[in-house]
Amino acid sequence: MQRRHLLQGFGLAAAAAATPAAAQQAPVNSPSPWPAPQSAAADRLGHCRLGDGPAVCVVLHEWLGDHVNWEPVLPYLQLDRHTLVFMDLRGYGWSRILTGRYTLNEAADDVLRTADQLGLSRFHLVGHSMSGLVAQALALQSAPRIQSVTLFSPVPPTGFKADSDAMKALNAVIDDDAAAARAITARTGNRYGPGWLQRKLAIARKAATIDALRGYLAMFTSSAVTGDTQRLTAPLHIVNGAQDIPFYRGEASHNAFEGAYKHATFETIDDAGHYAMLETPVRVASIIEKQVAVAG
Repeated sequence: MQRRHLLQGFGLAAAAAATPAAAQQAPVNSPSPWPAPQSAAADRLGHCRLGDGPAVCVVLHEWLGDHVNWEPVLPYLQLDRHTLVFMDLRGYGWSRILTGRYTLNEAADDVLRTADQLGLSRFHLVGHSMSGLVAQALALQSAPRIQSVTLFSPVPPTGFKADSDAMKALNAVIDDDAAAARAITARTGNRYGPGWLQRKLAIARKAATIDALRGYLAMFTSSAVTGDTQRLTAPLHIVNGAQDIPFYRGEASHNAFEGAYKHATFETIDDAGHYAMLETPVRVASIIEKQVAVAG
């Protein structure tokens, strides 16, 4: 009765009564934005290739999300000019079955080995947050193969140095929804409503295994890019969100990257926090394509 009264309030009761029950309950099958994802194998990461253009981009993900974070960006990419290979790290998404040590070197090696398996001799790199550190390590390891590096809200080359209180808070994010909600909200300027938070939390909870979350947390809070960072000759572009926490934006981010990469360039998205691909997908797609075009 309550449902019928509610339908009457919207003028829909008659239509509902006239519609066969089977038709009312028929599911709507939306096409997947990932046409042919490949699950992980022993010697390669799970991945999905989109597009058939000449410019090849390898796209990586953050700590609290897998490839799903990038879905809002997909409609705005020119797939006749670009080939994008989205890869999930060990324990995430299409690579959920893979376990490991979850170290910086292992992650960089995994991405490079997968690129080899796919025949990607040279490519552009796109990273986000945690995978920004992985992308830097990979780019320095295989500098001649990297055409450009574009990083969104990246962990700097020095890593994310956290004291005991910060580590306690980050560890709580792994299995405490309230702690995760606080972290996500802080990284988006406390601007969005419960619908946004519910969506991002759902992505986070489906993205990875607990072991992978713990392992990669240890990685990006205890690892750093070492060696001669000036070996990276490809263009490096850092994109910060103005609504992010201070560590990932402004002077803190600029100083960390300028000290390591003298040719780094910077851009700020005023209306985004830490998750620009979810918050401002059109801008993110445009930035990626622009950086690819600039690198040639």
